Amino acid sequence: MSANALYTDLSGYYDLMCVDIDYQAQSHCIRRLHQIFGNGGNRHLDLACGTGPHLRHFIDFGYQSRGLDINQPMLDIAATRCPEAQFIRQDMSSFAVDEPLDLITCFLYSIHYNAGISTLQQCISRVYHALKQGGIFCFNAVAKDKINNALFVKHSARQADDLFSFRSSWFYSGEGDMQSLKLSIEKSNATETQIWHDEHPMVAFSFADLLALLQPYFEVHMFEHDYDKLIPWDQQSGNVIVTCVKV
Repeated sequence: MSANALYTDLSGYYDLMCVDIDYQAQSHCIRRLHQIFGNGGNRHLDLACGTGPHLRHFIDFGYQSRGLDINQPMLDIAATRCPEAQFIRQDMSSFAVDEPLDLITCFLYSIHYNAGISTLQQCISRVYHALKQGGIFCFNAVAKDKINNALFVKHSARQADDLFSFRSSWFYSGEGDMQSLKLSIEKSNATETQIWHDEHPMVAFSFADLLALLQPYFEVHMFEHDYDKLIPWDQQSGNVIVTCVKV
């Protein structure tokens, strides 16, 4: 399949692929971080919003939310889920807003969809200029030097007469600033089995690299990748939740 075929042609299966994700817990955690570090405002943008499940929770929390994604089929589903929201089809590295924001989020490691370190730097600059003073930017990230290529996650879900098996894993070659997210879907029923494989190129960085990009713009706080309780990053684990405050 081509680079974005899985997300374009199979966007209708995306929610099924992510059925094991606790969107409510993730959204609530970032709301808590916004309450702790933010400016008290409620203007919110979700970068790489996909089909909008996080947006749904932020709207229900009382935010004036909008979503941004590069994929129109995803945005079409999100608009059905969140008719109150505005949606923008733009790249996160080159987006612009008409009014400054209080909170920008980017869930599910989507910050890595920037095409390289220079593109990531452009994205960070865009976020900075889109935020009000005291606004915050929250996202999760994985460190390239902590990736274990042998690890993967897998789950199954049923839709009507079809059984779906989803598998995903990170891969990093050990050098350079690109890694990949490997994905596969198996769809089976009583008469046939179909299998799709896809691999998404994503920007790779160490957390030292990431801090070097963020600190000229933001006050940066890093937490363990645990959406149920806020624990400062132990500087050893390879998954973090990052909160950036525009001061």
